[in-house]
Amino acid sequence: IEKSLAVDNIFVFLMIFTYFAVPPEYQKRVLMIGILGAIVLRTVMILIGGWLLSQFHWILYVFGAFLVLTGVKMWWAAGKEPALDDNPALKLLRRLMPVSKHYDGEKFFTIENGKRIATPLLMVIALVGVTDVIFAVDSIPAIFAITRDPFIVLTSNVFAILGLRAMFFLLQAVASKFHLLNYGLAVILVFIGTKMMLI
Repeated sequence: IEKSLAVDNIFVFLMIFTYFAVPPEYQKRVLMIGILGAIVLRTVMILIGGWLLSQFHWILYVFGAFLVLTGVKMWWAAGKEPALDDNPALKLLRRLMPVSKHYDGEKFFTIENGKRIATPLLMVIALVGVTDVIFAVDSIPAIFAITRDPFIVLTSNVFAILGLRAMFFLLQAVASKFHLLNYGLAVILVFIGTKMMLI
């Protein structure tokens, strides 16, 4: 389940890289930093989720309802071209920091007109991190539907994330062939969410 839900991340990463025209030689570094950040953030989220489930059993039904809602929303949005310009996270990041229009090697900051500003590479890494947290919100409750053991939840997430980098470069050239992927993921999420609410 974690691996199948992680596949969706790849297409979002590809969309971000295409939008920011990230040169291929920088993509490996961005993915590595993004993956390390995702492991740290997901570990925190899993520990909080495990604690909440141990204290409040009813939160399982909230997770289940959220998964069903996410699945329905994903089905509805499948097939539509996502617009990165409308992404609230991207709008917020642009408001928080001035960004250069040009890359400066693998640097995250550069000097323009005597001012230190962010390069597009920093924006890409921040957006990859934010995107992964959003995806974790549905994948973590999904695995809690199968097991309540935080160790299994954490390791399944870590192994799914670690495989993302290799899968990205494997699927990058054939991304257009997976046009039905979101429908399949939507069905999985609705099924798991329904199962959680029936426990």
